[in-house]
Amino acid sequence: MNIPKHVAVILDGNGRWAKSKGKPRNFGHVQGSKTVEDMCEIMYNRGIEYFTVYAFSTENWKRPTEEVTLLMNLLRDYMKNCIKRATKNNMCVRVIGDKTILAEDIKKSILDLEEATKDNTGLKFTIAINYGSRDEILRSVKKLTKQVEEGTLKAEDITEELIAANLDTAGLPDPDLMIRTSGEQRISNFLLWQLAYTEFYFTPVYWPDFNAEELEKALEAYNNRERRFGKL
Repeated sequence: MNIPKHVAVILDGNGRWAKSKGKPRNFGHVQGSKTVEDMCEIMYNRGIEYFTVYAFSTENWKRPTEEVTLLMNLLRDYMKNCIKRATKNNMCVRVIGDKTILAEDIKKSILDLEEATKDNTGLKFTIAINYGSRDEILRSVKKLTKQVEEGTLKAEDITEELIAANLDTAGLPDPDLMIRTSGEQRISNFLLWQLAYTEFYFTPVYWPDFNAEELEKALEAYNNRERRFGKL
């Protein structure tokens, strides 16, 4: 089987999964975070080198305050526990998105996590927090525009490679496979630039129920695709 090098996932359906079990939405988010932990190990054992998850979007701030607070607290716990888990599993963790508006303790936890795991050689795990692809591209354009205004860059020297190098994902290969759970079939402002030639896989399974068996289904579907990148 041809194994994708980089798999990106939109973690969808936590709240609906909880509701289907008569539980509050927050219960689904807690279970969803446990599924992320399991999938890191499953992905790596399957030969996948890069795993990127859409954990909290720039639009998610519009959710009820109680739910946002729970997600931020869940994030706090995850960041602290992830250092120990990442060290044990030799996992390199990176957080992308606009971190400037996050609480100071969360920003510090992110820095501590990235610093502690930067030299690990196992799974390259990327978490998108307060991430929106349009915002990411806008920030990249502003950085390049500033360099042009300062005279350190000529407009005609701006290339696709230079734009990519100024995105949050600089240094990461584009995803080969993007999975979205819960049956929704859209990308919701996730990696718009990076997904240009990515294969999409949509499954009705809610994220808390996603497991090794469901990953195999996605990999089988990926292997039935012919990736031509615009060529014949």
